[in-house]
Amino acid sequence: MQAQLKVELLRYTPEPEKTVAAAAKLCYSQSGASELDTDLTDEETEKFLKILMNMGHYSPIEHVNFTFAIEGVSRVLTHQLVRHRLASFSQQSQRYVSEIEFEYIIPPSISKCQKANEKFQETMHILQSNYCIIRDLIQEEATQDLIKQGLTPKKASATAEKAANEDARFVLPNACETKIVVTMNARELRHFFNQRCCNRAQWEIRELALQMLKLVKPVAPTLFKDAGPRCVQGPCPEGAMTCGKAEEVRNAYKML
Repeated sequence: MQAQLKVELLRYTPEPEKTVAAAAKLCYSQSGASELDTDLTDEETEKFLKILMNMGHYSPIEHVNFTFAIEGVSRVLTHQLVRHRLASFSQQSQRYVSEIEFEYIIPPSISKCQKANEKFQETMHILQSNYCIIRDLIQEEATQDLIKQGLTPKKASATAEKAANEDARFVLPNACETKIVVTMNARELRHFFNQRCCNRAQWEIRELALQMLKLVKPVAPTLFKDAGPRCVQGPCPEGAMTCGKAEEVRNAYKML
């Protein structure tokens, strides 16, 4: 069964822009952070943050965090996502969660080609069937071994199931759907958008990044005003590998 991308902003630092402004103003004030936080108006916060962002003084924006629940993505995507090492991740385990009826992601290039799509889905069904067969065989043999060691049939079966999941997962495809919770601070999130909103990013993680940006922009509009691929903030840095659509990309992100 084909999975669909779902992204939810679970939690974020309350009043993120005011928190950043208070932290940043502390660098230039004799007052304490809590006092500065109390005195800040919305207008002062916005004005100060614009100055801060234009200066490129990004360390204060590390004080605010955003946590996302992400579903309907492939293991291809999460292999890329976890390379952002300043983020925190909690991913659904294929060791403890059975994939007896796993969903999967179909790349657009395969989906639009009828023959490729048919072969792809045929492959998914074969892998699904073989996963179940291998898992059952491992579990059956491990259960009998554990019973011989003195475990009750019920306890033996439950223990053997974990071992079966652990090794049967080796046949699962990169297309297999997974779920993950991700937390990033605002500075890392801006870097993530720089890298993954770019047209040269892999299509699936690019779509994820775009959806994440759409969720954080309303709650911290000044922090993420110019967020997106690097060409939104200045010249395209990709050189000869540029997509050649910088102006089109800039206009699209202004509309977000």
